[in-house]
Amino acid sequence: MEPNTKGAATFYQYKLIKKINLTAPLLRVYILLPLLVLVLETVFLSWWSILYLIIAAPVMFWVQYVISRSVLLISGHPISKRWSISFKIPWLGFMPDQHISYRIFRKVQLHNFYIGLCIAALFIFWSPPAFTVSLIICHLWLLLPRLYTLFKINQRNKEGMLKFNPSDASYYSQ
Repeated sequence: MEPNTKGAATFYQYKLIKKINLTAPLLRVYILLPLLVLVLETVFLSWWSILYLIIAAPVMFWVQYVISRSVLLISGHPISKRWSISFKIPWLGFMPDQHISYRIFRKVQLHNFYIGLCIAALFIFWSPPAFTVSLIICHLWLLLPRLYTLFKINQRNKEGMLKFNPSDASYYSQ
């Protein structure tokens, strides 16, 4: 019997190496973290911090999107149908929809981290310190779950694949 090559699906074999669960208490802390920072910022810096944090959140969301997309385009990785903007907590921002190489994800997130901090630090010359602090806080808060995932996987083999689900991140080897 001859195998049917037309319309045959490609199957990938991945072995689950590590699953990083984001538990409900951890997610609650993550959600309450901006409120805590907002209270501290208003007490120690300025009452304007409430407005600055509201403005800084979409600004840093956009900055991270531009950095992530630029890194992917410059390095020649396909973006369409693989990456999209996510508004689901904890994976806010430009996230992969499918399995993604650990190296690519790490490269994008580390560039995002460092370039985003540099951009936020540039605002110190032209804006009030409370706005700069709000930018940095929003930047770190948006990246926190992704950096946590990278930190947890850091000791593993770098040739694996990542898959992000609503409450966890899974690391697979090929």
